[in-house]
Amino acid sequence: MNQTLSTSVRRTDEKIRRMAVVAMMGAVSAVLMFFSFNVPFMPSFIKMDFSELPALLAAFSLGPLAGALVCLIKNLINLLFSTTGGVGEFSNLLLGIFFVVPAGWIYSHKKSKQTALLGSLVGAVVMAGMSVLTNYYIVYPVYSNFMPMDSIIKAYQAILPQVNGLLDCLLYFNMPFTFLKGLCSVIIAFLVYKPLSPILRGFKG
Repeated sequence: MNQTLSTSVRRTDEKIRRMAVVAMMGAVSAVLMFFSFNVPFMPSFIKMDFSELPALLAAFSLGPLAGALVCLIKNLINLLFSTTGGVGEFSNLLLGIFFVVPAGWIYSHKKSKQTALLGSLVGAVVMAGMSVLTNYYIVYPVYSNFMPMDSIIKAYQAILPQVNGLLDCLLYFNMPFTFLKGLCSVIIAFLVYKPLSPILRGFKG
């Protein structure tokens, strides 16, 4: 009976620790989202940030569900300060999940640097591809209520005059930019994961 009680306590303790690290990583992710910045090859209304990094680390250390929860927490926090009526946060949530869930799922089947890299690249590709759909069907239709679609397209054409229509803009700009954004998180994750792994393993129990 004592052994059963001890096992139950350990399981409860592990769940609490998992919840703690997910909450902590979600908060860090939300802070990183505030530190977004412009990049010279994209229109000014598109920002670069590294807020998917904590979610990727959580997906590697605690599994794909933990990574998805970090994305959810991040966007719930940022929803309090939203200037897009929640549309931007919803799109960011979807893209973050498309990134970290494949990465964490592939890594969980065989934990090695090779599978971590493969999973991250697959996640980055999926996120980049899905960014076209989410922007085309969700984000820009809403944004066009505040900024005319012609003005949005002209912002892209100011950088690359050859683009013609929203789909061209998304394929030539948003998709490679989203992939690059994912790659940046992957590179940083590989640099910091080993030093942070004792802490993450400690939370994991």
